[in-house]
Amino acid sequence: MNKAAIYHRPESEYAYLYTADELRLRIRTAKNDIQSISVIAGDPYNWQNGTWQKSANVVMKKTLVTETHQYWQASLTAPFNRLNYGFILTDSLGDSIFYGDQGFETLTSSSNDDNSLMGANNYFKMPYFQEIDRFKAPEWVKKTVWYQIFPERFANGDTSNDPSGTLPWRSGDHPTAESFYGGDLKGIINHLDHFSQLGINGLYLTPIFKAPTNHKYDTQDYFEIDPHFGTKEDFKLLVERAHAAGIRVMLDAVFNHIGDQSPQWQDVIANGRQSKYADWFHIHDFPVRYTPTDNFEYTADANYDTFAFTPHMPKLNTANPEVQDYLIDIATYWIKEFDIDGWRLDVANEVDHHFWKKFRRATTAIKPDIYILGEIWTSAQSWLQGDEFSAVMNYAFTGSIVDFFAKQQISPSQMVHKLNAQLMLNRDQTNQVMFNLLDSHDAPRILTVAHNNKTIVKQMYTFMFLQQGTPDIYYGSEYAMSGQQDPDNRRPMVWQSDQQDATMYDFLKQLIQLRHDYQTVLSEGTLSWETDDNKNIVGFTRQLGQTKIFAIFNAGNTNYEIPTSIDISHIISEQLYNNHIIQPNGFLVTISNQ
Repeated sequence: MNKAAIYHRPESEYAYLYTADELRLRIRTAKNDIQSISVIAGDPYNWQNGTWQKSANVVMKKTLVTETHQYWQASLTAPFNRLNYGFILTDSLGDSIFYGDQGFETLTSSSNDDNSLMGANNYFKMPYFQEIDRFKAPEWVKKTVWYQIFPERFANGDTSNDPSGTLPWRSGDHPTAESFYGGDLKGIINHLDHFSQLGINGLYLTPIFKAPTNHKYDTQDYFEIDPHFGTKEDFKLLVERAHAAGIRVMLDAVFNHIGDQSPQWQDVIANGRQSKYADWFHIHDFPVRYTPTDNFEYTADANYDTFAFTPHMPKLNTANPEVQDYLIDIATYWIKEFDIDGWRLDVANEVDHHFWKKFRRATTAIKPDIYILGEIWTSAQSWLQGDEFSAVMNYAFTGSIVDFFAKQQISPSQMVHKLNAQLMLNRDQTNQVMFNLLDSHDAPRILTVAHNNKTIVKQMYTFMFLQQGTPDIYYGSEYAMSGQQDPDNRRPMVWQSDQQDATMYDFLKQLIQLRHDYQTVLSEGTLSWETDDNKNIVGFTRQLGQTKIFAIFNAGNTNYEIPTSIDISHIISEQLYNNHIIQPNGFLVTISNQ
């Protein structure tokens, strides 16, 4: 028995309240090492005649597997909302051990579990089922399909607010970092029917606040709409009409740094150490300065901390109470005045945890089910304990999907192992609202990554839409827009019908409807995988109650014959499929009710 691989941590993603009265337990063991695991549990105060009385002996189920580990799960309840629990692990040779808070104890056939393990400190504890501490994911997010908009490039609805030098709207253009095309809020309002017809019920807008650039991540004034985008009245109308159509709205904020055109930074430039904002930033000495280079955006020798090496984005000192109050006033203002439904938080992992906890308390006090989404590209457990973010942009999940389908750099089993490892980092309710995406304003468009192979892109969208998490489409993907890395991935939206890919639009519309129709089983159902590395095949089943969805994907170069044991009598989606054969880059999705 490989004891070094056995792992459990109380009050974490290994032991958490899923509902107010359901405790979900996980334990990790070495792959192919343990035969069975049971949970001994009971009330810590239930003693009779000097013996602790267990109330449950629950057999754990094998769940997901990674390259090196097997995960197990069980659910328990407690009549008095408190539990002692420990694990009995048995290997393939029949040897058993007890695993609890103090480590391992050997069991023999003559051991009496109640007596030999009666020490109270031997057990892991859930001291009390504290509802206030339970991670509460916004329920509406599980039912949401998002559409990300880069406002400057989506639609120009009001040419009167166009900045000087605005270029003609040509969707095939390759914009520079400084290009302006005149996209604005009225352009989005004018196309609300587009979202409804596609099936979108969530809009994520990159920053709309006053800023000198086209991307607006160098905020000048967080309390004002950028005049090139319109007015507060325009935004209020957008939110009202979106809500009337059943569409939620999420804004993007940069609280890690601020633009150098902001009045706060300009005051520091003017007044140096005497500025009332001097402590709002991480300034090493005065006056503030940097050495300009040929690249306007970057320098390495500023005497103040910045976002990356961008002197025009000085980093905010979020440990400063004045900065905290200022940023929280911004966050609560847009909720109270405009009824937004979510905040996407840029560079979220470079801001201190203390601030984010305060941020969550302030925003949820106004809107308890607000969606708080952090931009974190790697593992994010520290931010996902229930007191900071609802979820993060699931780039780590994305990377595995892209590496398998588009780049063909990993095998089916390697992708599955990587995806499973990501899922096991979080609580189930967290995974259900993770923000799943294939591309964004920060990454090349997925069609370009897939070398313009639209059948592979359809594979990837289908695979992503059938996973736990809330799926996102980057603007224009419904019409098969392409683009390299920023700024080429921010081309003007293709509105000319003769340049739109109607087949891709119809495909994504059907896929979105599929997601809406079976959202519950896709969010909450169990997951099991099947892979064939030799033929580059991956399949999975999601099941909840009597409903089972099965999907299989052929990423190989030859036809794949589906085994007759697989029920394909209820096909709900198919691509390159014919008579039990899935062609290369094809897939099949079926549903059945047992």
